[in-house]
Amino acid sequence: MLYQVIVTTRNKLFDRGIFSQIKVEAKVISIGNITVGGAGKTPTVIMVTKLLKEAGIKAGILSRGYSRNSKGYQLISDGSTFFLPVNKSGDEIYLAAEECGVPAAVSERRVEGAQKFIGDTNVEAIVLDDAYQHRWLDRDLNILVFDQRFLTKKGIIDRNLLPLGRMREPFSSVDRADIVIINRKFTEKVDVPKSIVKLFEGKKLFYGYYVASGVYDVKNHQQFRLNEFEGEKSLVVCGIARPYSFLKVLEQNNIDISNKLLFKDHKEYTLKEVNLIRKKFYETNSNSVVTTQKDFVKLKAFSKELDDIDIYYLKIDMIIEQGEEFKEQILKLFN
Repeated sequence: MLYQVIVTTRNKLFDRGIFSQIKVEAKVISIGNITVGGAGKTPTVIMVTKLLKEAGIKAGILSRGYSRNSKGYQLISDGSTFFLPVNKSGDEIYLAAEECGVPAAVSERRVEGAQKFIGDTNVEAIVLDDAYQHRWLDRDLNILVFDQRFLTKKGIIDRNLLPLGRMREPFSSVDRADIVIINRKFTEKVDVPKSIVKLFEGKKLFYGYYVASGVYDVKNHQQFRLNEFEGEKSLVVCGIARPYSFLKVLEQNNIDISNKLLFKDHKEYTLKEVNLIRKKFYETNSNSVVTTQKDFVKLKAFSKELDDIDIYYLKIDMIIEQGEEFKEQILKLFN
């Protein structure tokens, strides 16, 4: 109840203009959620950023840089050169910047960060990562991402506010969204309860899913098809919020995932974890280690220590079912 009072009061102060939002000299597209972890924000950030880049718009990514070992505004990359390692920038923003090849920066204070970022890089558009609750910075488009499993799962305990459930804000906060994406990831599309769909009325509603675009060797980036690992016994290593979908796609491709090392989200790998991976790999007589792209950007720092192990990462892409309509909604900001 206390948490709800705080969240409701804060939102009302913004809605009534008592707390003012600051506009900056670039188009701002915010991507976030109202739940804790696992909705698919980072794949959405990458998808939207690539869409802008392909349209000839100079876009950059700005994030808080969750779990980074640094403070304040930091320019991570100018689009070609990285100025900070992953532990100083945060795994998700580093991954997105590397994947998209665009400027990227981190800052706890989004307004200050956006202003400095524009000054450093002259970006025309800023894609804000995980910013639905960070309302001080005015945005031109608010995209809200939901995990389909969260919306359709039986039992409502998760659909309560923190700390009882997983919700950062109540469903009424959907009102601030311009676009809602229901992300089914690697699972089949199912009907969302009418009581929840009703909350999305008046919003542009899109359905998204993941495709596995390939499996890549961590050492040389050679690409393989996922079915080439069929029947293999792999040691699965990941540190992500909701590993269900990652494990699901491996299972669907008949990869033996009985041996797993599942770490907490945003795991900062050290030699201790690397030695644990090595120990587990040899104890289980695994053929390979399979990890996520988010974990890869951190584990590649230990390529020497893992030199005798075949280790691969799964690369995924976010696809929107109504792709052309979604693209139109994004690009009309720049017409």
